[in-house]
Amino acid sequence: MSAPSAQEMAQEILRQTPTEVSLRLRLNNLSFEIKTNRPELAQELEGYFRPFMQASDEEPPITVYALETPAWDCGLVLRQKEPEPGKSKIKEEYADLADGRLVRKRLTGMVFIFGGEMNLAVGPCLENPNQVINFINNRQIQWELEQGALLAHAAGVCGPRLGLAMAGQAGQGKSTLALHLMSRGVTFVSNDRLMVTRGQDGPIMTGVAKLPRINPGTALNNPDLKKVMSPKDQERFAALPEDQLWALEHKYDVDIDACFGMGRIKMGFGLDLLVLLDWERDAGPCRLAQVELADRPDLLASFMKEPGLFYLPPKGQAAPSQEDYLKMLAGAKVLVLSGGVDFERAADLLAEELQRS
Repeated sequence: MSAPSAQEMAQEILRQTPTEVSLRLRLNNLSFEIKTNRPELAQELEGYFRPFMQASDEEPPITVYALETPAWDCGLVLRQKEPEPGKSKIKEEYADLADGRLVRKRLTGMVFIFGGEMNLAVGPCLENPNQVINFINNRQIQWELEQGALLAHAAGVCGPRLGLAMAGQAGQGKSTLALHLMSRGVTFVSNDRLMVTRGQDGPIMTGVAKLPRINPGTALNNPDLKKVMSPKDQERFAALPEDQLWALEHKYDVDIDACFGMGRIKMGFGLDLLVLLDWERDAGPCRLAQVELADRPDLLASFMKEPGLFYLPPKGQAAPSQEDYLKMLAGAKVLVLSGGVDFERAADLLAEELQRS
């Protein structure tokens, strides 16, 4: 039995649930049209993406449909997506279609169908707007990778002349360090994902329109970020021991405009400095040293990122190698932060590096 068609499945859903509202976004150099059946969903998406948006009269090459419905039964036998290393919970299941893929979020019942020119999110979107936002961002990642970019697990900021990317294993503090640097005057590029391409003068990084998410300890230790927490939460979390505060899973979205002022986001910039985080708690003074990236394949691996279920590679395309990443990053100065975790000192060292380089 042949696999069903993403196009046909999506068209049938659209026939039953016509769209009423459309919204246009331009993120970096890519335009989207978002079509939905619920005005309040369009309003929420516009509010979230507003800090990243740019004006454009360009006809959008990508259309994303976001349909508010009850959890939808696709009627297919789905395969489980194995959890990432170190995690045990299965969050997604999927089916490869004749012309695309269907992904279902097990906890929320949200279903995503994509392939070719079809990009559709269907289910309880209003209860799960972050999943719709992530789907839109993944369509940007798909487009960028199809143009030859490589995906990085990194945060990015930029100064007046230079761009800085920060990479490390999950939980090592990329976003926290980026926000500490923003308190020293730099501009936000991206929180957790970067696409890297080659320009005439070296590598270029492109960000994803995703606001940083921080834990209570990060908010309490940066005056610019305290406003993400209510006074009640500030008091409650400030009373916790440091070890307990460090281990909390509670998260807050950081509104860059509200915390740092308007105009502090730029989604594309040169990648002049790459900082790899190789530190750990209580390991002595924080140190910054230059390295040759080819000599540290262990750290390069923390920069490399697999696109995951929401990326459909062209047929026959091999996964990029470490050599591909080394070639893409040629020309960037590479530094390693080692020793103990110290965001204030690290931000001071990197701010000086941005001025000196």
